[in-house]
Amino acid sequence: MTQSGASGRTPSRLFVVTGAGPVGWTVTEQLAAAGHRVRVLTRSGSGPAHPLVERMSIDVSDPARLGEAFRGAAAVFHCIHGSRYSAEAWARELPQAEQSVLTAAAEAGAVVVFPESLYSYSAPERPMTEEGPREAQGGKRGVRTALLKARAESATDTVSVVAGDFFGPRVRTAHSGERMVKPVLAGKSLMVIGRTDQPHSFTYVPDLAAAMIAAADKPQVWNRVWHAPTGPALTQREIAGAFANAAGARSPRVTALPGWALKAMGVFSPDMRELVETLYQFERPFVMDSAASQAALGLAPTPLHEAAAATVAWWGDQGQ
Repeated sequence: MTQSGASGRTPSRLFVVTGAGPVGWTVTEQLAAAGHRVRVLTRSGSGPAHPLVERMSIDVSDPARLGEAFRGAAAVFHCIHGSRYSAEAWARELPQAEQSVLTAAAEAGAVVVFPESLYSYSAPERPMTEEGPREAQGGKRGVRTALLKARAESATDTVSVVAGDFFGPRVRTAHSGERMVKPVLAGKSLMVIGRTDQPHSFTYVPDLAAAMIAAADKPQVWNRVWHAPTGPALTQREIAGAFANAAGARSPRVTALPGWALKAMGVFSPDMRELVETLYQFERPFVMDSAASQAALGLAPTPLHEAAAATVAWWGDQGQ
């Protein structure tokens, strides 16, 4: 099951995608474009409009509904995140939802593919590989560690595909989402957190989706963690410059909100406190290596100029 439909199998299998955010939406689009039937599960019944896409209004934490929805599926792509970007919301919502999905997928005989972050990596000061330690504790990092351990202990087949910070079409709330792209397109300066000169891994969401789909079709790569194809690490100044080049705009003036200021703001703002927890990712090099996964999955990251152009084009379609 490749995006091009070149796997040699009849493209008539059913796949289930939970969630219609940037990752779930893109996975669905790629599967449908390859001729596969896709069932998208969200609370609101949202998802791409396509003849091969069936949109269902289901809360994935309700195990009674999942059995029916998963029946006949070859794989489940679980792309749902917490209702808020907070450790409290993640700990309250995510473990229960994942256990419901794992149980229903086991009954359906389907592998579960998860998008995953770098939060659990406990030695981020050096380039992060698939073999690196994932034992981070506390806060959102600890929640991700616990989720990975639960998947490893589950009898259900799983694959976790790790990505760096997202960018690409439909990515709004990420560090390289609307807070970066919209000022760049408007010719304005922008402010980032941490530092502007530290290398950081950014993953193009269509590359993550392609890796998840490829992994689902390769039983030999199941039950372990892989990395989405991700290009060379970029500073926040460099990725903003790539968006500017793609838009034919001048390179923006990029300044940084230092850690001490972010921490001070966190005294009064819960949202800022959540950002403080991951400040380490932007004050020092934060680099992932995807070479092993690229070889195992037969994929490569989209060249930066192409990814930046597609990102800018999507934002342009949103009526800037």
